[in-house]
Amino acid sequence: MNQANKKLTKRQMRDGISTKKNIKKQSTGKRQLNGAAVNQSDSIKASAKNQFKVSRAKKMVQRTLNLETQQRARNLKAQRIDLDQMEPVRIQKALAASGVGSRREMEQWITQGLVRVNGKAAQLGDRITPDDEVTVRGSIINIKWPDRLPRIMVYYKQEGEIVSRDDPQGRVSIFDRLPQTASSRWVAIGRLDINTSGLLILTTSGELVNRFAHPSFEVEREYAVRVLGELTDDQKHNLLSGVQLEDGIAKAQQLWEQGGEGVNRWYNIIIKEGRNREVRRLFESQGLTVSRLVRVRFGPIALPTRLKRGQYYELNELEVANIMSWAGLQNVSKQRRR
Repeated sequence: MNQANKKLTKRQMRDGISTKKNIKKQSTGKRQLNGAAVNQSDSIKASAKNQFKVSRAKKMVQRTLNLETQQRARNLKAQRIDLDQMEPVRIQKALAASGVGSRREMEQWITQGLVRVNGKAAQLGDRITPDDEVTVRGSIINIKWPDRLPRIMVYYKQEGEIVSRDDPQGRVSIFDRLPQTASSRWVAIGRLDINTSGLLILTTSGELVNRFAHPSFEVEREYAVRVLGELTDDQKHNLLSGVQLEDGIAKAQQLWEQGGEGVNRWYNIIIKEGRNREVRRLFESQGLTVSRLVRVRFGPIALPTRLKRGQYYELNELEVANIMSWAGLQNVSKQRRR
């Protein structure tokens, strides 16, 4: 392995993260293959250009916690769940959570016979425990079990950013801006379209993602909406009672005015679903166009008042424990230490 490749971890290579030096080397290789730089595709140029121009998000300056809170947070960070209490996990899920690849890739590898458990070929749906030995392509995999509190981060997404790791158009992704994790992977809880800003929650826990985003849990999402014009009483009634959209009936759980200037009016709206462009389509059904949309709350997590656009903040252990308790998920603070 050459020196350039040593600088990249498996996770960085999987996520498409590279260094400036590596990008230059890749570009040089393509020029040699094609005979001239002019033969490189526009998409490759755009992708390399974005890698150089994307600025990293800044971390919100945090207030110093009191000594008691700091000690409680340290205690939570040091605690682990007894692995003997862990429920068996589907092998493709465990491998994906350990950073080996996506769950779909793991399913393909299992089907191809590239994954073995305790020396035997794995089958889709097999469940494993911490006592099992898993190999992928002949290499033993160190499965990362969720024996500690997950990490949760909030980010003030800006307009013009996408919530995806793979974009053929080479647009700026939030994952280009945010810090990477050393031993796991950030997963966004729900998405915001490219023209919507505001609160975006990311976590390392797949269970927490499901608890927030699955429609059956009906977690509240609150948005601040700026529209051109003003809702009449009849239009407010329509939104609160439900309107027919192309994908079914949708409605606001709560709706109230927040003022405005000139012809623009601000409203706050709460919905319990995460359909594509649902808030925009609700207002469009009443003949009003949304000119600005900001998510200000998702479930128990609100957009911090001190968090500026393009900044992020990682919740401390006490805050994470409270979110896990709200979600009804296992809390390491209630488990004995290993």
